[in-house]
Amino acid sequence: MQIRFGMIVDAEYTARKNNRLKRLIRNADFEQPEASVAAIDYGHNRKINRTLVERLASCEYITEYRNIFITGATGCGKTYLACAFGMEACKRYYTVRYVRVPDLLLDLQAARTGGRFREALKKYINPTLLILDEWLLMKVTEQDSQSLLELIHKRRKHASTIFCSQYRESEWYAKLGGKDNPLTDAIMDRISFDFYKIPIESLDPDKDLSMREVYGLDPSKAQ
Repeated sequence: MQIRFGMIVDAEYTARKNNRLKRLIRNADFEQPEASVAAIDYGHNRKINRTLVERLASCEYITEYRNIFITGATGCGKTYLACAFGMEACKRYYTVRYVRVPDLLLDLQAARTGGRFREALKKYINPTLLILDEWLLMKVTEQDSQSLLELIHKRRKHASTIFCSQYRESEWYAKLGGKDNPLTDAIMDRISFDFYKIPIESLDPDKDLSMREVYGLDPSKAQ
């Protein structure tokens, strides 16, 4: 009887954990929910630091409140890698949220106009891990820079953020308004405080193969 009762308790505990994981993954709203660290392709003419990727898959950067910068050309697999890290975080029951920066800024702009800015901002402040895809794909306005600064300031030393960008970190200054802009300095100071950098580089541009093809993804869903 005791053994049977113990089995029932174990089954209930496992079911609750599985349901919690499913809920975390659903709420994260991943662009690529099928992404997996185990399935990352380190070949196909790409240079990527496998040792660092496998180390970060342990999610130690989250406990340290450190950020990750993933940079590389369109189609190199930035989104897949970021979502794979996000999945690992969910498996450890961290709250995660994925968002494209253009969508984030539109959301915050509308919220500011409607007097709901603080409420909307909390959606992005609260997750333990925030994935910002298409980071600085386009030059931002001063108001957008103010919104980004508010978000990044609130998360600094309290949570981790993954930034996915086509541009190298040195090019972010121009996208944010230039080095002479106080907002630019404030944003870069906060996100560059403590971070890991994962550049995804092409070994031979003439032999490039999009990771959309490699992973068999919808062309609109791989960056």
